[in-house]
Amino acid sequence: MPTFVHYIPVFTTILAVLFAPVVFRRWRERRPAPHLLWWAMGITLYGVGTFTEGFTTLFGWNEVIFRSWYISGALLGGWPLAQGTVYLMFPRRTAHVMASVVGVVVLAGATAVLLSPIDMSVVEPHRLTGRVMEWREARLFSPFVNLYAAIFLIGGAALSAWRYRTDTSLRHRFVGNCYIAFGALLPGIGGTATRFGYTEVLYVMELIGLTMIWIGYSYSVRVPGEVPASGRPAPATA
Repeated sequence: MPTFVHYIPVFTTILAVLFAPVVFRRWRERRPAPHLLWWAMGITLYGVGTFTEGFTTLFGWNEVIFRSWYISGALLGGWPLAQGTVYLMFPRRTAHVMASVVGVVVLAGATAVLLSPIDMSVVEPHRLTGRVMEWREARLFSPFVNLYAAIFLIGGAALSAWRYRTDTSLRHRFVGNCYIAFGALLPGIGGTATRFGYTEVLYVMELIGLTMIWIGYSYSVRVPGEVPASGRPAPATA
């Protein structure tokens, strides 16, 4: 039977629904700003992943929901957020090429997930796990995508925090990037735990992680002396 932990994704989904429009509106104000568009998409997909988790808790296991969960979480959970940071760190043409390369990997992984037969003998009524896929190869794509996300999302935020650490006028960006780096790290820890059968760890880490990313984002776009959510975002923040 589901416990309280299994209902946590419902709250995470609500948080994503509230957060994504904040970033999307900022993108509309500052277009083209591709980094903001990627971040808005990333938060939206983050919410799609937690929605599938909450759906499974409330209504039980469903094959379509499972496949959607794996694609939106394991393959798309961190990539768009990381890609937004890539657009701040590299020339736009380079960022386009990097997005295309990872996009091909994501497409191949998603195809494998959609086509893999399901081993119904290991399906749990209110719990999601990638072990139900008979094609074990379908799970080999996510480590590459998640490594890319870790390098550029966590690494980008950590690098920015390091650069701003001694500038008192940009203290808000140092603090914001610290929050973002730590918040981005937590879902990765949860995803690793899921591979060992501890899906509940992922649920907790997703909620805390997204909360910290939002706090960090609010700090990063703050203009000194003004409230959060105004001003221009710091490089390599999410």
